Amino acid sequence: MSGPLDILQKYWGYADFRPMQEAIIQSILSKNDTLVLLPTGGGKSLCYQVPAMLQKGVCIVVSPLIALMHDQVEQLANRHIKAIALTAQLSTEETIVAFDNLRYGHYKFLYLSPEKLQSPFIQEKINQLTVSLFAIDEAHCISEWGHDFRPSYLNLKVLKSLKPEAPLLALTATATQRVCQDILQHLLIENPTVFKASFYRDNLTYRVIHTEDIQGRLLKVLSALSGSVIIYTNYRKDTRTLSQFLNARGHKSGFYHGGLTSNEKQQAFKDWMQDKRPIMVATNAFGMGIDKSSVRAVIHIDTPASIEHFVQEAGRAGRDQKSAFSICLTNPYKRSNALDRFKRTEPTVAVVKNVYQQLNQYFNIALGTQPCDPFDFSLTAFCDIYNLNSRQTQKALSVMQREGILSVSQQSERKSILQFSMAGRQLDEYSDRNPSKSKLINLLLRTYGGIFERATTIDESFLCKKLRLSNKRLISHLEDLHKDGVLMYEPTSNQAKLRFLVAREEPYTINRIANNIERQYKVKLDKLTAVINYLTNTQLCSKHLLLQYFEEKPVAADSCGDCDVCRKKKSTTIDLPEMAHQILSLIGTNPLDSVSIATALDLPEKEVLHCLQVLLEKNKISLTSRNTFKTKQPAE
Repeated sequence: MSGPLDILQKYWGYADFRPMQEAIIQSILSKNDTLVLLPTGGGKSLCYQVPAMLQKGVCIVVSPLIALMHDQVEQLANRHIKAIALTAQLSTEETIVAFDNLRYGHYKFLYLSPEKLQSPFIQEKINQLTVSLFAIDEAHCISEWGHDFRPSYLNLKVLKSLKPEAPLLALTATATQRVCQDILQHLLIENPTVFKASFYRDNLTYRVIHTEDIQGRLLKVLSALSGSVIIYTNYRKDTRTLSQFLNARGHKSGFYHGGLTSNEKQQAFKDWMQDKRPIMVATNAFGMGIDKSSVRAVIHIDTPASIEHFVQEAGRAGRDQKSAFSICLTNPYKRSNALDRFKRTEPTVAVVKNVYQQLNQYFNIALGTQPCDPFDFSLTAFCDIYNLNSRQTQKALSVMQREGILSVSQQSERKSILQFSMAGRQLDEYSDRNPSKSKLINLLLRTYGGIFERATTIDESFLCKKLRLSNKRLISHLEDLHKDGVLMYEPTSNQAKLRFLVAREEPYTINRIANNIERQYKVKLDKLTAVINYLTNTQLCSKHLLLQYFEEKPVAADSCGDCDVCRKKKSTTIDLPEMAHQILSLIGTNPLDSVSIATALDLPEKEVLHCLQVLLEKNKISLTSRNTFKTKQPAE
């Protein structure tokens, strides 16, 4: 009879489990409800995939991201395991066929969103299945104290009534004790088996580098690193510009953000995985499905939104258990900008009230009435009319949706695409004849590379800001260019459906949820403040500070010894043998100059130069023709 190790070997090709995984699997096979906290890279998916393969029936996985579902289904398919992702793209007929396959076609996994699970039709279909296990991924989303609170997760208690005999597994990479209590309470888990791995990463060295020249210091850091690197930024446009900056200086890099097409994302990911472009510049959209063990550093050049996000992203370095770095490049402007951005985009009670009032005015809703039918709704057009911040307005709509004031159907994920049909002298002559379009044409050519060779996704809001045009006027220009044969333009389908769920009773409608809005605002502000405290900390060991945030006791009473704070607390007289050991370990077969060595080790350059001189005299290293240092080979 097959056991967990047999399944692991047969489908995954591994000979053994990581620590803790086997105990988690045995808990599930014993039909225990289980809460698992495993840091990024801890192998959470195997904790439900292996026991599902050992039991009859279907494992139902609740996941918050469609892309993550597709990634998991694809990985399982590559191992010849049948799985289905139930997304909004499937028609009713296709959904029925999918459930028939789950019942009769030997499918083992069903992935779906928490919103999809609320459908009575879907619940009825699940009742017809033999369910081996419910797995709740990103379970921290169930808690309003978590960093990614998602109200739809609050309704997952329905799982207990659908299939009471099926064990329930809740998984998360980052959760405080308060969040864990919320997870158990909302999932109706009374006697859980809890597994919690330490957040302590012995092989990960934390560095916070204070510098006014972010790009210049980044170049020095990269020159001292080998292997794959991830650079995280908070802004989509910065991924492209920084990647271009690095490529122009000899560092092979790609970029990744949520606005790219599926093909562009796949190509960027493939190039990075195959080390064609070992440096990836990305927003936090780059994270799911990453299982590359050779990442030597994760670098943040902007302030993360929370410690949870930071730890999850930094944890993508050093999964092979070899030495790796988490590096933050920061300065007072960066930290201040993060706070300013939070205040500009995070909705307060006043902002939510204003958006709600403008919505009622926009759709001519009278006091005391509640329309029966949904309205077509374009966020961009609405924000243009009332001169609202689109990001802040989107978040205000999410707040009202969370609180049951209204619902907004998901807009199309497809972005607008554009490709030039006209080129050369013909395009120049067209621009001369149509001066009102020339600025737009020039901006498109400057902003988007390869726009003549292939269809390229564009960001209308970015173009509007650059040209100081309304969205309506920009679309009109693009449509004119399309009609004139200058380019091919396919706009996104940005019409959502907005439905009012309660009658308009101002100011009561928003006043009754004001406390909830204020509490969520404070939770998010506290989380951002905790990151800023980490970046400016000079007293407590960085690793201990992170453990303290997650209410975990340090593995040892003393400090880690290798983070910035610990190193600076050491004696002002730097231990020469220790420094020599660090330098020799760093350069290995990768020659570096003294500046790069000092930057990578965060040591005074003067002391590094002295140590290098000693190593040269002892014949431990040699100087190359490029004024870089390398270790001596044994034969030498």
